[in-house]
Amino acid sequence: VQLVESGGGVVHPGGSLRLSCAASGSTIALNDMGWYRQVPGKQRAFLGRISRSGYTVYDVSAKGRFTISRDTDKKTLFLQMNALNPEDTAVYYCNTIPNMAAWGQGTQVTVSS
Repeated sequence: VQLVESGGGVVHPGGSLRLSCAASGSTIALNDMGWYRQVPGKQRAFLGRISRSGYTVYDVSAKGRFTISRDTDKKTLFLQMNALNPEDTAVYYCNTIPNMAAWGQGTQVTVSS
């Protein structure tokens, strides 16, 4: 399984970004999928997940601001992030749940004024 994250960038506090995760084969359609982020020197942190049936669960850090969705036809997972703040600066990753795929390169999100 190959995972490729994209959509990161530099955004001002209060801004929004939409991240994408492209997966090979039928990965996204057949698995629960999750989003994670990692800050240098810290462990990768769970943000949220979407089940095969479309049910979503979020960590408290993401709830109310982040939304996970997917397009199984396009084999893509999304993370819509709103009301970003500097503490959201990190490299963002996607993976199956449980984490069965090799981690991708991630996509850098920087929130700065």
